[in-house]
Amino acid sequence: MGKSLPPKAIIGLGKFAWTTLWNLMMSNMAPRSKEGAYVRPDSQFRQTIAGPESAFPAENRRYRLYVGLGCPWAHRTLVVRALKGLQDVIDVVVVQPSATDGGWVFVSQHQGCNSLRDLYHLAQPSYEGRCTVPVLWDTQTQRIVNNESSEIILILNSAFNAVAQQPELDLYPESLRRQIDQWNEKIYHAVNNGVYRCGFAQTQAAYDQAVNELFQVLDELDQVLANHRYLCGDSLTLADVRLFPTLFRFDVAYYGLFKCNRRRIQDYPHLGAYLHDLYQLPGVADTCNLDAVKQSYYGTLFPLNPGGIIPAGPDITRLSAPHGRETMGQAPQSV
Repeated sequence: MGKSLPPKAIIGLGKFAWTTLWNLMMSNMAPRSKEGAYVRPDSQFRQTIAGPESAFPAENRRYRLYVGLGCPWAHRTLVVRALKGLQDVIDVVVVQPSATDGGWVFVSQHQGCNSLRDLYHLAQPSYEGRCTVPVLWDTQTQRIVNNESSEIILILNSAFNAVAQQPELDLYPESLRRQIDQWNEKIYHAVNNGVYRCGFAQTQAAYDQAVNELFQVLDELDQVLANHRYLCGDSLTLADVRLFPTLFRFDVAYYGLFKCNRRRIQDYPHLGAYLHDLYQLPGVADTCNLDAVKQSYYGTLFPLNPGGIIPAGPDITRLSAPHGRETMGQAPQSV
């Protein structure tokens, strides 16, 4: 009585308890392979918007996007919506991440729903899968059209040209599709999902593989962007749109919280300037909310940041600095 446990026993007990709880929380938050690598589940709603005879015809103000401003997958849909000039065509409803609820919630009750899970059940009462953003919602039938971001941005790029402010902008032109698809496949695995494979890795080997693949591709991207303004040359495409949200979040969230700390994006001479270039495209900056990003990652991902302390920086105004990439690829003028 009156004697405290020796420090070694306290540390051992604390480590055992925390590791056990961490493994339990991570298994619920981030499904893993037997090697401890993060495995992202597939999206379940995969329909499209098409002609007047389809189940989901392209109609002005019929559809709505549900997004979380901290989510990179939702962010790409907001970028395409802005670039195409669809702000008056497709409404946006923002949901907030909740660490206590373990998912996305509405600030105030919406369509009788308190959470995104409620909305999924409104569309399909028997649904038991993950309730993720973005969601492309049909307000007429109260159904989810699609919750796969890579497909939603294809829909936004082409389905609403009749009412878009920028119908001439084609982010997925036929002549570049093979090149765009190749970039998308590489960037998704190593970068978009690669940062999550680093942050959610549950073994050293899984982390080492993910972080090596991540920086191998980032190094490659920096080299390509030394001679091209965009990934596919002079044309802005969906490959750039899909890369941008990850780059925007990298230095503030992935570099530290997800252990992607070999280099920052701003340390890359060409990739850093490319991020500035994309951020300064018309309408894109309005889709970026750094405070929401920090709250989403540092305030919600409890297993990675138990204290919930949110960092003060970085200063986002640096993204408005001149980038000097406007004339890349242009032929020099004769004198």
